[in-house]
Amino acid sequence: MSLSSLVLVINCGSSSLKFSVMPVNDGQPLLFGLAERLGLDNAVITVKDGAGNKSVLSLESASHHEALKVLFDTRSSKNLIDSLAAIGHRVAHGGSDFKHSVLITPEVIEKIRALLVLAPLHNPANLTGIEAAQALLPSLPQIAVFDTAFHQTLAPAAYTYAIPYEYQVRRYGFHGTSHRYIAEQARAMLDLKADDHGILVAHLGNGSSICAVKNGRSVDTSMGMTPLEGLVMGTRSGDLDFGAAAYIASCTKQPIEKIYQTVNNASDLYGISGISSDCRTLQEARESGNERAGLAIDVMVHHLARHLGAHLTSLSRLDALVFTGGIGENSALIRELTIELLSVLGLKLDKQKNHDMVGGRSGVISAEGFPTIAVIFTNEEKMIAMDVAEIAQLA
Repeated sequence: MSLSSLVLVINCGSSSLKFSVMPVNDGQPLLFGLAERLGLDNAVITVKDGAGNKSVLSLESASHHEALKVLFDTRSSKNLIDSLAAIGHRVAHGGSDFKHSVLITPEVIEKIRALLVLAPLHNPANLTGIEAAQALLPSLPQIAVFDTAFHQTLAPAAYTYAIPYEYQVRRYGFHGTSHRYIAEQARAMLDLKADDHGILVAHLGNGSSICAVKNGRSVDTSMGMTPLEGLVMGTRSGDLDFGAAAYIASCTKQPIEKIYQTVNNASDLYGISGISSDCRTLQEARESGNERAGLAIDVMVHHLARHLGAHLTSLSRLDALVFTGGIGENSALIRELTIELLSVLGLKLDKQKNHDMVGGRSGVISAEGFPTIAVIFTNEEKMIAMDVAEIAQLA
């Protein structure tokens, strides 16, 4: 393997920076890690290599720029960083302008900046990562890979909100990089015809969404103009009657900005349970008899099954239902409870296979003779690296 074929993948959050150094033709990172608590006094960066060696370093200025600088200067990573051919950035919201991944130019940066209002919790951090990487490695080509791009194939009937047309507000969908990767993996793994197949993908984690994929194209998805719409998630409310939001604002005398903060950061699994936004914690509490934890999981599963059933109507056929994401890949309980509610569609699990399919394993978990249900480990970093390789002509 040539070191000249290495790509740095960067995924910035408001207080974190996730990174991977990826060979173009391999999904296994040579170096990866996370800078966290950025902006706080106790910020650190954790760097791991492919051999399992780990180092944890403090960050003095606690900024994204400082995190990348420390990464680039760390002895264990310096040779790899010096051999990078390009950098790929995850960008949450591409609006209607970006239907594909693109080479970052000053014009692209300005368009991303104009979209900050659509993704105020995500795009500012993504833009910060781009600017920090450009300042430190200005000679490398840098590519933006948009979470919304895969869903640009939605028809107007799927993306239009039923509000006055003049507002020009529409649904965009997110997790597109993961949904695209899973769609490609599922087609290959299940030997589906490229021009005649239908897949439902359930990406379940702290953020969750469903995508209906018809012949490799996204035709419907559960998230909307922002990542707030759709499924029950860790702290985001998912679907919420606007009348309920207006009622809460009226009763509590809170401004809309405060309500928006609550439905983004203190709702769903966390808001219902009052314990945690982590599904693992709630499953343990449920087993111990905690009623609110049990209710949180029941609500999550009910909404998931309802959305899967609704998204099925956007397909001409169903070849597979695929679970992915941190919860989808590792929670046999959530999968089991969901499929029980979807038995009306003729779906049935092989309970032993479902129980065993955790910890990064991929495979079919449906009972023999029934429609295919699978678990596939997602790899957004690999998908980003593949886009970077194509655009930067590294293959």
